Amino acid sequence: MRCTLVVLDSLGVGAMPDAESWGDAGSDTLGHVAEAVGGLELPHLQRLGLANIRPVLGLEPVKKPAAGYGKAAIASDGKDTISGHWEMAGVPVDERFMEFPDGFPPEIIDAFVGEIGRGILGNVKASGTVILDELGSEHVASGKPIVYTSADSVFQVAAHEDVVDLDTLYDWCEDAYRIVSPYGVARVIARPFVGEPGAWVRSPGRRDFARRPPKQTVVDILKGAGWATTSIGKVKSIFGDRGFSEGIKAPHNAEITQALLDRLDHQHKGLIFANLVDFDMLYGHRRNPQGYADALVEFDKRVPAILDRMGRRDLLIFTADHGCDPTHAGTDHTREYVPILAWHRDGRGNDIGTRSTMADIGATISHWFEAERPGAGESFLPRL
Repeated sequence: MRCTLVVLDSLGVGAMPDAESWGDAGSDTLGHVAEAVGGLELPHLQRLGLANIRPVLGLEPVKKPAAGYGKAAIASDGKDTISGHWEMAGVPVDERFMEFPDGFPPEIIDAFVGEIGRGILGNVKASGTVILDELGSEHVASGKPIVYTSADSVFQVAAHEDVVDLDTLYDWCEDAYRIVSPYGVARVIARPFVGEPGAWVRSPGRRDFARRPPKQTVVDILKGAGWATTSIGKVKSIFGDRGFSEGIKAPHNAEITQALLDRLDHQHKGLIFANLVDFDMLYGHRRNPQGYADALVEFDKRVPAILDRMGRRDLLIFTADHGCDPTHAGTDHTREYVPILAWHRDGRGNDIGTRSTMADIGATISHWFEAERPGAGESFLPRL
């Protein structure tokens, strides 16, 4: 008995009715990526029923989809990584995490500076790669860490590994987490980098320090019931390192997908929960629809290998956590419905409709394992 949950990070499928209030009216990550490149070719996701969820340029709906197909609304008060993942695990976020688009207030920065014993650079909302180009050389010369935020509720600290060793950077981020948590910030991220001016490169030592869900998620429930619960990519950190019996680190889609395939070869019971981060991190936020389309094509090529590893007691779910339309104004996430493709060998390929909350995913996973249900969500397993 096994469930594999794969999050195509930011693959929204059209603006929600309240998108205008979030500045996201007209956003449509999947649709606009397809239009920007003249149409998508995703034969394997198409066969599962991706184009049956909504029209997609280049993809035709299939008469008999292999998977149950539908979409889910975001019920949480947010459009960020943490609220999306917590909600799909059965815990919608009722209170919005605080964001600081104009930088963090003096009381936060002064407290952080006092803890680390030196000044900081930045304190702006910025792209993680752009800010290295702007401040990387000054950081190396001064030893001051670069502090910045993004579309998420996050306090990020970047430092060159030759200037600030990883253990020190992690200690600073633990200090930062204690400082910012009372202000409603969801995460602190350590962002080490290497390289030279004009060729800075983020290194694999990223570490997240995040809040924990206020209630039991489906991950907590399954682990408590004795099932293996494995995170691949950044998932474990999104849950504050709670609920997972194992975490496998992998930096990009190719490595994450390979780690998923390897894990499917060896773990035959429990939950495997993976996040494909490149769609959001490299292409959505950086407003690169061609890169986004190419990444979708590359992942689609690996779908058969994932399906080949599915047994008769396997449930496979592809979904997303929010949108990040690379053709939309700005660089923020976008308030969109998320797709659901849910497959098992005895499934009928039915339309599961428009779900009122992503928490239906967590409820379905609990139902699959005949486990206690999370507090929110309704299972769509009977529709599959």
